[in-house]
Amino acid sequence: MRPLRTKILKYMLRMKNNIVLVCLLLLSIAISAQENDSIPDTQIEAPEMLVEADTNIQKDTVQAFKRVKLDGIAAVVGDYVILESDIEKTLIDLRSQGASIEDITRCGLLGKLMEDRLYAHQAVQDSILVSDDEVNATGERQLQSLVQQIGSMQKVLRYYKKADEVSFREELYKINKLRMLSEKMQQEIVSEIEITPEEVRQFFNKIPENERPVFGAELEIAQIVKQPTATKAEIQTVIDKLNKIRADVVDNDASFSVKAILYSQGPTKSKGGLIEGITKKSGYVKEFKDIAFSLNEGQVSEPFETMFGYHIMFIEKIRGQERDVRHILIQPEISKEALENAKTELDSIRRQILDGKYTFAEAALNFSDEEETKFDGGQLRNPINFDSRFELTKMDPTLYNQVRNLKDDEISNPILEQDERGGGPSYKLLQVTNRYDEHPADFSKDYIKIQQLAKTEKQYKAIKKWMDKHIEDTYISVNDSRKDCEFANNWVKE
Repeated sequence: MRPLRTKILKYMLRMKNNIVLVCLLLLSIAISAQENDSIPDTQIEAPEMLVEADTNIQKDTVQAFKRVKLDGIAAVVGDYVILESDIEKTLIDLRSQGASIEDITRCGLLGKLMEDRLYAHQAVQDSILVSDDEVNATGERQLQSLVQQIGSMQKVLRYYKKADEVSFREELYKINKLRMLSEKMQQEIVSEIEITPEEVRQFFNKIPENERPVFGAELEIAQIVKQPTATKAEIQTVIDKLNKIRADVVDNDASFSVKAILYSQGPTKSKGGLIEGITKKSGYVKEFKDIAFSLNEGQVSEPFETMFGYHIMFIEKIRGQERDVRHILIQPEISKEALENAKTELDSIRRQILDGKYTFAEAALNFSDEEETKFDGGQLRNPINFDSRFELTKMDPTLYNQVRNLKDDEISNPILEQDERGGGPSYKLLQVTNRYDEHPADFSKDYIKIQQLAKTEKQYKAIKKWMDKHIEDTYISVNDSRKDCEFANNWVKE
């Protein structure tokens, strides 16, 4: 068996595919599970004979469980039952969704399902809670997404062979609660795990040279941005328009969602301006969240400004600490003259850098309009891990096309860009500040990546230790037909 660190390295290098696989797995379990006549495959409550305290199951109860022929039960973990049909249907769903199942076995899937249920079971024992509001909000988002994809609720029910919407919602509730409990338990296990520089060094030094990961070619990129501004008159025109829309909604009971479809310039336009499940920790700008949590359900805000333009907001639903909102975003028109001025200014900045008056980093600090990058020499950050490097094979295609022909230290001409988030047009200069060819892991150059690998191994060990302890302490039964499986964990308790 290969050392644990080798497994972790391979796991991290395949992380993107694994995330997709896990998402598909959860989706297939959560949505495609079929009804069973005797025991639902999403069962939260165990059969009566299994509700005994885990550590106090009487021998006669266990024997009674063994004597009763329960066709289709693959395993029981605490209060959770896993059916053979769960495994089969998951495999079918993964195939239908185009996932590679070459290395997936039924035994492996059963082990994964048992892990999830052990996490959820122990979360309940440890009083780790998931509120009904959270679970219902997740199910509602899933249903709305399905309705948009398939066409109507009736089509969704027919597609998933469900008798009615109520039973489908109940099933989603059970599965989502299990999943969310499982996730919270896993987060709890690793929440306080940190990694020291010395641990990172030891981790790296123990990896045999021929097993060290190979990192793909990467770039570091910096930019200087000029954002043209609208005139006061153009801003007032937008505010007046938003006030008129608001008055029609408030005074004449006009549909906010229809108004959003007609007038909004934001990415949620096609959804009637709908944004679901906003919390105070959501990644929206402060001004937007402040408005969302200052209004009552059914209220419409006055016009307000964010970095993306001017908005009005309607509070559609309040569920505990979550808000479903609709908003209309309108950006003041930027004149051709303002755009041309921004381009001309960047041309001048570029010439001054090439003439040696400023370095690129100095010019970014002094002239860039982008607050997120100007104080870091214009350095772009990878949105996946906030590192300064972008792996070529995983770069955003638009950014890749903008920099692929740039030579070392070359500065692009001004590039016109429309912010996909709705921030309006801007011009920017780009420079490739560093290149890293494909190479085996180097401790000094790749410290951040190696640090993450070391931390992942430490988390993996903590989870394994936790798993071993709680498998021993929890009532678990594996069907005789599955006891020959080579599980990663000691589910059979030999």
